[in-house]
Amino acid sequence: MHYLKRKGIKIGETRLRRVIEKFELQIRPKKKYVVTTNSNHDCLIYPNHIKGMMIDNINQVWTADITYIRINNGFVYLAVILDLFSRKVIGHSISKRIDGQLATDALKMAIMRRKPPRGVIHHSDRGVQYLCDDYVEVLDENGFHKSCSAKGNPYDNAWTESFMKTLKYDEIFMRSYETYLDVVENLPHFIEEVYNKKRLHSSLGYVPPEEFENLNKIEYKGEENDRPRFML
Repeated sequence: MHYLKRKGIKIGETRLRRVIEKFELQIRPKKKYVVTTNSNHDCLIYPNHIKGMMIDNINQVWTADITYIRINNGFVYLAVILDLFSRKVIGHSISKRIDGQLATDALKMAIMRRKPPRGVIHHSDRGVQYLCDDYVEVLDENGFHKSCSAKGNPYDNAWTESFMKTLKYDEIFMRSYETYLDVVENLPHFIEEVYNKKRLHSSLGYVPPEEFENLNKIEYKGEENDRPRFML
């Protein structure tokens, strides 16, 4: 509804719900759970460094997660990196394999794009993809502080889980992805052009992530007391 208002279209919430029901626009996905976190490993696990943290700028906390996309002959996997301040996806990677390389490619994209200062907190679940030697080596080389969710607690990374839910309902369940090529050709466009630039977030004052970052670069420069702040 907020998106329609931004476009100058006036409509009440009740009427909008009726339209959605009438034309059967509500997505009803098929239920099938696929495990994407393998925490049965001997890698070093790090404490949660972001619980109760106040965040008020980009490149303070990056979060990471992996999800799956169903295709005709199996599954394709997506790894993402979010900047927690703006909820913007700053790195992503697609693969037929759910391994450390999938996660590392997304991290390297984020580092290349952001060129972050040393000291950024990298937060993830306890999956082996994020705690394996190759991934940790990239984190250490770039001065990240490593942080992990508590065992079996999805709320410790609720922000990235929220993005994955948006991705499923706004894109994946709306399309009939049939092949790996379908995913590779279409999913990055949704992330970059729709989610980052158009998808409104209530937690950001109903603006998209990229717009939120740009607004804060302009409006709050030199006015630190007025910057948005989020308690994690």
